[in-house]
Amino acid sequence: MFATNVGSADRVIRIVLGLILLSLTMVGPQTPWGLIGLVPLLTGLFRTCPLYSLIGVNTCPK
Repeated sequence: MFATNVGSADRVIRIVLGLILLSLTMVGPQTPWGLIGLVPLLTGLFRTCPLYSLIGVNTCPK
């Protein structure tokens, strides 16, 4: 259904950023805005980004 369009470096950045944002829900300001971290975390784990598909970007080498 979704094509792989997230490369290795992009994937690592997304996962790290997602974990940092999610940690904001437990430490720091403890606001629910940290749940936005689920988006980069899931796109990094599944190696597909719907926004990349819409605009035609592919960071994954073929």
